[in-house]
Amino acid sequence: MAIRSKSQESFDTLRDWLKTPLGEALLQQESRVVEEALDGLFGEQCLHLGLWGEPNAFLRFARTQQSAGIADTACMAGRGEVGTCPSAIGHLYRLPVASDSIDAVLMPHTLDYSDRPHAILREVQRVLRSDGQLVLLGFKPGGLWGLRRLVPGAGLPPGVDHLVSDRQLSDWLQLLDFRIHGATRYFFRWPLPGNRGSSSPLWERRGQRWWPELGACYMLTAQKRVYTLTTIRNSWRSRPKVVAGLVKPTTRVSRIRFDRNC
Repeated sequence: MAIRSKSQESFDTLRDWLKTPLGEALLQQESRVVEEALDGLFGEQCLHLGLWGEPNAFLRFARTQQSAGIADTACMAGRGEVGTCPSAIGHLYRLPVASDSIDAVLMPHTLDYSDRPHAILREVQRVLRSDGQLVLLGFKPGGLWGLRRLVPGAGLPPGVDHLVSDRQLSDWLQLLDFRIHGATRYFFRWPLPGNRGSSSPLWERRGQRWWPELGACYMLTAQKRVYTLTTIRNSWRSRPKVVAGLVKPTTRVSRIRFDRNC
């Protein structure tokens, strides 16, 4: 009998949690915000990192010519079900992808399940092309879900142990020469698995406008910046230029005649 790791058990538990009314409502709302974020991103390659929902849950909104997903090796070891496997399996902090080859990277709650967020972000910066785009989803440490300890039966999805705030993540990305384009907070519902309340777009728009800090999740969009260097030539032996209209100085010595009677 195969021994199942803690990561594999967390993945199976997460899959069951996403099938609850609260999990389904969260995936529906995230489909809306991701579709809007990917609507204007074009290019050749779009890369999905991590495991969150079905492999094609968000990649179907990509406008690039090709799209692929990479899942972490620890979560996918020993799994081979049809329809649940991504395009590739590997370490997210050491991506099997060539540098400067990806136009857009999508990371739905990828950092929430990793203890090496800095290493993953550095890899994302490496594989993105010049002016490449990043779309990242994460759980807010605060907000309504920050009060989960005060509500019996409330809690984050299984396996979420590493929460990074959107402000802290923005600072990390700027240190990696990313330009932050936007930050959206969404999903204004209590973290109760049996919560069957409405998740209408109207309710979400009200929350984003009037109480954004209470949102359970956030979406950051950023762009990789590349600075071009311009070579400046030093004119060490430049010849003096003559201004038009002026007489050129002469090098001849004028002879002065002296009068002996003076």
